[in-house]
Amino acid sequence: MPAQVKKMGPSPLSLKNRHLWVILIESQMSELEKQLDELIEILRAGPRIAVLTGAGISAESGIPTFRGKDGLWRQFRAEELATPQAFFRDPKLVWEWYDWRRGIIGAKEPHAGHRVLARWERYFPHFVLITQNVDGFHRRAGSQNVLELHGNIWEVRCTQEGTIVENTECPLRKMPPLCPACGAMLRPNVVWFGESLPSETLEEAYAASASCDVMFAIGTSAYVQPAASLPLLAAERGAKIIEVNPEPTPLSSTADLSFLAKAGEILPLINERLPAGLGRT
Repeated sequence: MPAQVKKMGPSPLSLKNRHLWVILIESQMSELEKQLDELIEILRAGPRIAVLTGAGISAESGIPTFRGKDGLWRQFRAEELATPQAFFRDPKLVWEWYDWRRGIIGAKEPHAGHRVLARWERYFPHFVLITQNVDGFHRRAGSQNVLELHGNIWEVRCTQEGTIVENTECPLRKMPPLCPACGAMLRPNVVWFGESLPSETLEEAYAASASCDVMFAIGTSAYVQPAASLPLLAAERGAKIIEVNPEPTPLSSTADLSFLAKAGEILPLINERLPAGLGRT
């Protein structure tokens, strides 16, 4: 006679663990709702808003950082190619690297977080968007006025005249591309290692940070200067600091509210809760 197998139900320990897990999730959801409610009360008054975005918001769209292993191309590191010296030594090589990067970026799309920020530009009376990213995703999402601290990979600058124009050709037909006006080489309009940030753009970023009532820091590591100092300046002037980042950063302890989440997930949640006429289409 075959032995009968007795079916065992869940052990008391597994049931207990499952119960504790449910309590933990419910607690986290409750805390998130509390944070969202608090933020909506702040935003309801239509404050002056400044937003700083970093590589994290682009990473959600599948854009690599192009640093470390992500930046390795033909055995070259980003630090070896993104310099004035590298460009004037071998402009074709540098442009081939940027052409490769533009191809990667061009194949990706802005996400819901980018689109929410574009909507907020139109619906909040005072709104300034500052970004450390060069991928142009904020513009592609619909933002009109973006302070691009490190430039834009879809712009080129004449090495002779200094004129800046948009260039979305990808792949480039000629490398290096030449200025149609004077024939000089064109370079990517981005800030390279060893170069200063554009002074006018940086001054506008400082002014926006010093005068805002609320500052969002989204997808930024809070390490890279001078961008990392902008939320601190805003906090010194009495602004509320709202951090959105999947992982804690050095800014987390300073922030009034810290959402450990992706921008593409949390920004739409915030937008949905705003009163009609404030950030909603």
